[in-house]
This record gives sequence, structure tokens and C-alpha cells, in this order.
Amino acid sequence: MHPPTTRGIITQVTLCAATTGVNYACSCNTALQQALDRGIPDLHQGMCQFPRGGQTLLSMSDFSMKDKDLESGLARVETQDLTYSEYLGLDAILGAQHPRADPPHHDEMLFIVQHQIAELWFKLSLHELRAALDMIRNDHLEPCIKIIARIKMVQQQLFSQWAVLETLTPVEYVQMRDVLGTASGFQSLQYRQFEFALGNKNRSMLDIHGVGTAGGRALAEWLNRPSIYDEFLRHLARNGHDVPEDRVNRDWGEAYTSHPGVVKVFKRIYENPQRYWDAYDVSEKLVDLEENFQLWRFRHMKTVERIIGYKSGTGGSSGVPFLRRALEIQFFPELLEVRTEIQA
Repeated sequence: MHPPTTRGIITQVTLCAATTGVNYACSCNTALQQALDRGIPDLHQGMCQFPRGGQTLLSMSDFSMKDKDLESGLARVETQDLTYSEYLGLDAILGAQHPRADPPHHDEMLFIVQHQIAELWFKLSLHELRAALDMIRNDHLEPCIKIIARIKMVQQQLFSQWAVLETLTPVEYVQMRDVLGTASGFQSLQYRQFEFALGNKNRSMLDIHGVGTAGGRALAEWLNRPSIYDEFLRHLARNGHDVPEDRVNRDWGEAYTSHPGVVKVFKRIYENPQRYWDAYDVSEKLVDLEENFQLWRFRHMKTVERIIGYKSGTGGSSGVPFLRRALEIQFFPELLEVRTEIQA
């Protein structure tokens, strides 16, 4: 039996008996790790017991840190030329949350941090996309595949973090919504750059950020350069594939539209994967990117629907209907269309 003073948080510790290779689990009604940190050797009456048979495995004193010193080589913050906090700029990052609600609203911090984290992930995604574009431009597909795989992992983080925001209830959000004013995720410059880099170009978005502003100029750069799909098609053309000329030399600021000639190119690649393995692999990785992006959009829409219902967005959009229409947008249309053409 556990002592009556250990009721509370359930913590599990897995103990491995090295001599037998057998794993045992001990469930304790206490914050066991906190107790170990305090160096309590007699927790659990000094023993860890196998829950079914009551068999004594190891004395809890074996886990005590009370008499153990820190390693002598550990760097002390006050003596370092460069600390962890300084390298990461944590003072600036952790000081960048400025809730506006008056009186303060507990959940505003969640809303701010959630979106700041997303912006950091967008920053990394754009960094990786720049590298991927350079690699494709120089016909180095193999290292590009690794870069795209990293972006996919970032997209999964972006998708998963919607679950945190979904803990915000409609009642809680409406109590603080007014402090947002007209601020909206629709105005995210990095999100729009990410979209442009994948190929969803829209000149009118420059007006949202201001044509003469620093943000507008940065967005225009992404608008007027080839997307990752454009660069991939140009790579295929350089390497003997019959990509239509108007798909390798065009106005990069215009949205891409599907072409039957490009479908034929991908049909050839997909029907001969061993011969065109790198092109085949990149094609599938691009499909992954698009699918992950659409899943993120869908989760965004469902999160908004769950929290505000069918109210208009703070930035003036129609809200859920606007987000639902975005689900119809494709980045790499021929990579999906070719699937209809593939035969056994």
C-alpha cells in the first residue's frame, strides 16, 4: 500500500532491471520526480514495488541525488562570454508578449504565444524554401529532398498546435476579441510569402501589405520570382523532359494554371520511376507539402468555426466561408491530375 501522504498527481516511472532485461512500472500517487529532486530516499517507505505482486525491485535510495554533486565541467552562466539566453535572444523573444486587455484576460497570453510560435515556424519554412529553390535551380535534387522533408515536419508542428488554441472556448474568446481591433492572421506577411513560394500568387495581396512598405516590397520579391513548382518544371525542361515553353518562361507574378503537356511529362516520370527516380521522389515530396498545407488550412477553418462560429473575421473577411474557399486552391495541379492518367 502507498502511504496516505502520497495522494495527488499520478506519476509513472519505468524501472529497468539491467541484469534481467525486465521492465517494471511503478505508479505512485505523488509527484515522484519532484520528490527525487528533493532527495527523499525513503519515499514509498524506501521501496519501489511491482504493482501486481508486491515484489521489491529497487530501493528508492538508489535514485536519490542528495549526495551527488554536479559535474565539475558544467558552465556557470555568470562566467560565460555567451550564454544560452543571449545566443537565442530570449530576452527579446520572451518579452515580446504585450497583452492589451484591460482588465487583463487570462487567455490573451495563449492567443499571442500561439500566433508568435506560428510566425517562427513560418520563418524557418521560408529559410528552408530559399535553400530548396537554390538547389533545384542548380539541379541538385537529392539535398533538396531532405530540405522538403524538414519543411514537412514544420508543417506538422503548425497543424498540431491548433489543438492548443482549440482549448479557448467561445465565451473566453469573445471576452477579449475587441482588443484585436482589425488585426488578423490574414495580414500575416510570412504566411503570404510561404503561399507565394509554393505558387499561390495573387497581386492584390500587395495592397493588403502596402505596395510602398517594407512588407509590401518583401512580398513583391516572392511574387515576381519562380515558385518551387516553377523551378522544378524548369529543372525538368533542362534535363530532357518536354515541358511546354509557356510553363518555363512566363510572368512569374501570375498564378499558375494547369497544362495538359505538363501532365504528360509527369505521366512519363511516374510510369518510369527507376529511370527518373529523383524527379519522381521530388514530385511525391511536393504532393506531401501541398497535402500538409491543405490539412493546416482545414484545421484552421475548423478551429475558427469552433471558436467564433460564422462571425466575420477581425480583418474584414467573411470568416469560415473565406477559409473554406481556400481549400479549393491547388499549388501543383498536374501532380494530382496525373494520378487519373496512370495505368497498370
